[in-house]
Amino acid sequence: MTLLVDSHCHLNFDPLNTCLEDVLQRARDNGVGHMLCVAVTLEAYPEIRQLAQQHAHIFASVGVHPNETEGHEPSVDELVDLADNPRVVAIGETGLDYFRSQGDLSYDQTNGVGRHLQQQERFRHHIRAAKKSGKPLIIHTRDAAQDTLRIMREEGAGEIGGVMHCFTESQDVARAALDLNFYISFSGIVTFRNAEALRDVAKNVPADRLLIETDSPYLAPVPYRGKTNEPAFVRHVAECLANLRQLSVESIADLTTRNFFTLFKHATR
Repeated sequence: MTLLVDSHCHLNFDPLNTCLEDVLQRARDNGVGHMLCVAVTLEAYPEIRQLAQQHAHIFASVGVHPNETEGHEPSVDELVDLADNPRVVAIGETGLDYFRSQGDLSYDQTNGVGRHLQQQERFRHHIRAAKKSGKPLIIHTRDAAQDTLRIMREEGAGEIGGVMHCFTESQDVARAALDLNFYISFSGIVTFRNAEALRDVAKNVPADRLLIETDSPYLAPVPYRGKTNEPAFVRHVAECLANLRQLSVESIADLTTRNFFTLFKHATR
């Protein structure tokens, strides 16, 4: 069976964590050989690391999502120390998300920092940690593409590289990220009926920079849209890209799997 990799999922989230063995079996049944379980808080990191230690085909990341406002705020050195584990293959997910943020209008009286500035400083810490640890970045950006790219340039993110996960931006943003040594990952959104512009982007990403993901339990692809997403459904993303690029599903699986292990060089098959 064709080997697929889900390059971004959250197996520790409800409801996947309540039926994990079934989720993993369905992934195997659909040819998903590996998956990367991505951290969004430091508090959840130990359970993600444990999942990766218990299952040889699951890898882990460490980081704090830009929208997280509770929990511990890591320093660069803390992130580097936590990433010093053979099952941890990436730093993130990190980046900027202004969609749910009030920005600098939402002033935090406790620490005197606006939310956008908090996100930007956290993002810089993650980039510095990635460079110091030698492990690539998983970047989330929403309604913040220009600030995301600016900080990536200012901090030299291209020196370590990484992936723009769950990509929904324009061709220009994709080109800028590619120029910074980043891969582009497409989720189930690319299958949505109203995602024609995104499909145009997906046609043009170089074959050696293409990744696929679920971002499960969110963003289930057609024909499961609106239901709980899971790694098994990454096959539908692969099928969509195969159709767009006039390739076989096997070819998309082969090249995205190869790309995954090229980018995440600490991951072993």
